[in-house]
Amino acid sequence: MEFLVVIPFSKRQSKDELLPLTARKMGSGVEQKMENGEELASLLDVLPRVEFCCVYGSSLLTNSHDKKTMVDYILGVSDPMQWHSENLEMNKDHYASWMVHLGGSKLITEVADEIGVGVHFNPFVSWNDRMIKYGVVRMHDLVQDILNWERFYFSGRLQKPVHILVDNLDIRNVNSVNLKAAMSAALLLLPPKFTEVELYARICSLSYMGDLRMLFAEDRNKVQKIVKGQFNLFHSMYKPFLDDYAAKDLLRFSSWSDNHGIIIQTGTCIYHIIAYYRSPLRIMIRMVLLPYHSLLKDYGLSAAGSFVSSLPQTVRTRMGMKLGEKRKLAESGRTINEVVINSREEAAECMRKVVRRIVMVSSARQAIAGLLAAGGVNAVRYLARKMVKDWSSFSQDTSVTCSVIASFFFIGM
Repeated sequence: MEFLVVIPFSKRQSKDELLPLTARKMGSGVEQKMENGEELASLLDVLPRVEFCCVYGSSLLTNSHDKKTMVDYILGVSDPMQWHSENLEMNKDHYASWMVHLGGSKLITEVADEIGVGVHFNPFVSWNDRMIKYGVVRMHDLVQDILNWERFYFSGRLQKPVHILVDNLDIRNVNSVNLKAAMSAALLLLPPKFTEVELYARICSLSYMGDLRMLFAEDRNKVQKIVKGQFNLFHSMYKPFLDDYAAKDLLRFSSWSDNHGIIIQTGTCIYHIIAYYRSPLRIMIRMVLLPYHSLLKDYGLSAAGSFVSSLPQTVRTRMGMKLGEKRKLAESGRTINEVVINSREEAAECMRKVVRRIVMVSSARQAIAGLLAAGGVNAVRYLARKMVKDWSSFSQDTSVTCSVIASFFFIGM
């Protein structure tokens, strides 16, 4: 006895809110139609040509009406050195003065590539009465991170709702691989029973595992605020992948409520319940009566193997080094290496450590590069903003904030 539940959106946002008035499912993400879309895109009129541009961050939240909120951009370009050279002629004041005088576009690009994770940020740029920050990345590096999680930097940002302004190379479609991998990683980490909100919170938190900013100078409630403010957009982004797993019998919808719902992972756990009640029908009837939306999921090794196989090559290779690999004949006739999975818990913990390590290294490298790129004054300003967020969330949390000795790690992130 199984039935599919369609989750409706909550009421439409009012027209004076910053979040999009509508959300259109793209398969690989969500294109947000925003009232101030033209205003956001106007920045591109004073910059050199870009291949990709999106807005991300707290400025997209439903409760973000403050003009003081910094608007964050990611700009994808074919040749960063050439782009910075042109931008220095147009907007020299966007850059730290020492970088302009000592090396110009070559130094800017080398610091981003050799010290950071391939992106240069210009923070605290004034435009149309708003404060903005934009990061410039090579398109090749952007695509590789989306597909392989080599740095888990841009891929993590694109696992969350963004407002895409320019997409000449169809990054939306490329990003579908990233979204499926994020969904698989989250399902591997989640317990047998969890809410739909917790599912998206787990996806959102992947890019913060090991992020040094979360220890010192970041809002400790950041993940919850992102998911709460953009729940419908997360649902639009990930519903195609939920449906795909349902079609493969890895997920089954079983009941419903008008809230955000609960998901139940089954497999070993549900079999014990069925054995106890001695009636699958009674179990399903009981689930129907539960006052929430739920999903049933195969919680065994077969599901774990499916989720691991959907992870990026970088993650699977590192997991294989720790857990071992075995050769398998693929449907295409090619022989491939597959991670040995002895238990779901072991695979989940191994993946957690691999992702955490990638994020930790990337966050440290980018923090140092960001400190150099921002310059002394902007570094202090940026740190002050981050610490205000941390202290604000601290007032609602009994956790102890660590020392600010390592605060320089959070500039330019």
